[in-house]
Amino acid sequence: MNSEQKNNLLLSLAQLLALHRARIMEANEADMHAFPGMDESMKDRLRVDDKKIDGMIRSLEEVASLPDPEGKILYEFIREDKLRVVNQTVPFGTILIIYESRPDVTIEAAATAFKAGNHILLKGGKEARQTNLLLTALWQQALTEQNIKTDYIQYLDLSREDTQRLIRENSHRVDLIIPRGGEGLIQFVRENASVPVIVSGRGNNFLYVDDRSDFEMAVQLILNGKKRVSVCNAIDKVLLHKDLDKLAEKLSTLVTHLTEKGIEVWGNKKIASLCNGIKIENDAATLCEEYLAPKLYLSLVGGIDDAIDMINRYSGGHTAVIVTSDAAKAAEFMEQVDCAAVYHNASSRFTDGGQFGVGAEIAISTQKLHFRGPLGAQELVTNKWFVYGDGHVRE
Repeated sequence: MNSEQKNNLLLSLAQLLALHRARIMEANEADMHAFPGMDESMKDRLRVDDKKIDGMIRSLEEVASLPDPEGKILYEFIREDKLRVVNQTVPFGTILIIYESRPDVTIEAAATAFKAGNHILLKGGKEARQTNLLLTALWQQALTEQNIKTDYIQYLDLSREDTQRLIRENSHRVDLIIPRGGEGLIQFVRENASVPVIVSGRGNNFLYVDDRSDFEMAVQLILNGKKRVSVCNAIDKVLLHKDLDKLAEKLSTLVTHLTEKGIEVWGNKKIASLCNGIKIENDAATLCEEYLAPKLYLSLVGGIDDAIDMINRYSGGHTAVIVTSDAAKAAEFMEQVDCAAVYHNASSRFTDGGQFGVGAEIAISTQKLHFRGPLGAQELVTNKWFVYGDGHVRE
């Protein structure tokens, strides 16, 4: 496929989503009713409404507008004997993505991999089965209309046991696996896969409020960080400098704003003694937990070094924020915190492929190889050496 074919396909699919908007929401409504016991976080991830469909359409249009990541020359060298050596980007091949409850992944992840020239196998959760099957059918229709092989995008309607067997035996000749789900799924894939794995890990994101900061700004960033509790870029932990001016008063203000938004505020005995609205949680294990719930944990720290140490020890390596008016401290924090995305005076909610300008994302990688953070089409390629000669031999 050339770039024009890829882009025409993506734009054709965008039109199909708009045309079949009502059918998509009807299928999603059936999924929602099939699992009435879901918690609010799961419902938020599963639900497909007009806004979600608009987001899928926008993602397809954005990916179509981006440069083609396939075939880029990374390095070129012509030897004295005229042997030409070229290193350029090529697709991974076949990518398997395993995900839970978010039907928009069926569009956005597949679009990202497709733009990079890959085939993609989609394995969604049973709770989104009807929506995913319809969205995949629209993929197939768009591929057929554009005279492109339909095997580029396939949905695996498999049981849990069959999926585990696929991972162990690699019966579909997968080149890369991206698991997007709980710790159990990720651990199983890591232990049983025989091909490379890119981990889209947990959030458990931290925000540190320095003693030199605009506290009103900090409150707004914290509230925005909890605006959607079901997403991986939400804030779960807030660390406050123990020497903040008027600490008790500021704590009270923050807790009031959070509780008005329906967010439960927790902290250890020390910080809870400063504000009645903070519930006591002394189990240190909570520091490692991604809540995916209307819950926030507060803690006092001695300064930036303590904050960096806590984040590097307990966070998921996803996103971390510092709120400070001290540029030197901000630079130290951003250099020393071991997360895929680090922020100075901005909301954690921007950790997203679309917000970063890379279009739709297939995942947000929390590991360091082969790439970190939002994985767009530009990151879903590997490289290959092409060597051009004319009977060259090495003496």
